[in-house]
Amino acid sequence: MPVPADDGSEDSVVEAAIDHSLTQLDDERSAAHVQSLARGLAVIKAFSADQPEMTLSDVAREAGLTRATARRFLHTLVDLGYVRTDGRLFALRPRVLELGYAYISSMSLPGLAHPHLEALVARVGESASLSVLDGDDVVYIARVPVKRIMTVAISVGTRLPAYATSMGRVLLAHADPDWLTVYLARVELRRLTRWTVTDPAGLRLVLDRVRRDDYALVDQELEMGLRSVAVPVRDAGGVVVAAMNVAAPADRGDAASVRADLLPRLWQAAAAVSADLVAGGHGARYSRPPA
Repeated sequence: MPVPADDGSEDSVVEAAIDHSLTQLDDERSAAHVQSLARGLAVIKAFSADQPEMTLSDVAREAGLTRATARRFLHTLVDLGYVRTDGRLFALRPRVLELGYAYISSMSLPGLAHPHLEALVARVGESASLSVLDGDDVVYIARVPVKRIMTVAISVGTRLPAYATSMGRVLLAHADPDWLTVYLARVELRRLTRWTVTDPAGLRLVLDRVRRDDYALVDQELEMGLRSVAVPVRDAGGVVVAAMNVAAPADRGDAASVRADLLPRLWQAAAAVSADLVAGGHGARYSRPPA
C-alpha cells in the first residue's frame, strides 16, 4: 500500500503512520497464511449434497486446483480417514464431521438450548432449531426435527441464505447497522419462490419491523408450503447471540394462526435458553451478529 507524500502537516504524518501499520498487518497475514491448509479445506468443501461423489477432475475443478495438486490432497485425506475412494470416485467419510463437531462442542449454547428445543417440539408438534449468523448465511447449531417438511434436508451445520429465513432475518435485524448497510448493498437476493423479498429496500423495511416486533415470520419465501417463525436469544447483556425458530407446513393454518399458535411458546423457550446462558455465566462468550 503506497504511503502518501509527507507535506509536513500533522494529518499527513498520521496518514503515513496508519498506512504503514496496515501494510505491516497485511504482511503478517500473508506470512501466517498456510496455503496447503487452505487447499486441503477447499478440497473438503468441494463436496456437497449435489455432488457427494466426484472424480479427481471434478474435485480439481470445484476446488480450483490442478489435477496433480488435488490428487495429493485427496490421497492425504484418504490416508487420514476423511475421504474414501473406490479408485475412481471420491467421497467424504463420516470422520469429517469431527471438524465441525470441534466447533459445536466448544460452544455451551447448543447444549443449553437442546432440552428447551425438545420441550418446545413436544408442545407444538413441529421442528425447532437454533442458528447463528456466519457471513451471509445462517448456520444451524442445534435442531430437533419431527418430520421432513422441506425439500432441503436440515441438520446441524446446514447453511441457508439469511435474507430468506426467519432466523436469518432475526440475526440480520440485530446486526451492526454499518455491517447491515454493506450486506444489503452486496448480497444477491435470489428469488427462491414467488414470495421471496428480492428488493434491498424492501428487505430493510422487513428487518426494521422484525427489530421492532421482536420476531420474524417467513411465509413460503424459502420454500413453497413452508412457514417459519423465529425469535432472538439474548445473553446477560441483552445482546442477540442466536435465533430460535419453529417451522411448520403451510397447511397447518394461515400466517396469523401460525403466529398465534407458535410465537408465545417460542418466546418462552428462547427466554429459558437466555436464562440458562445468564445462570451459567456464558454471556461473555458470544457477541452481537456481526460487527
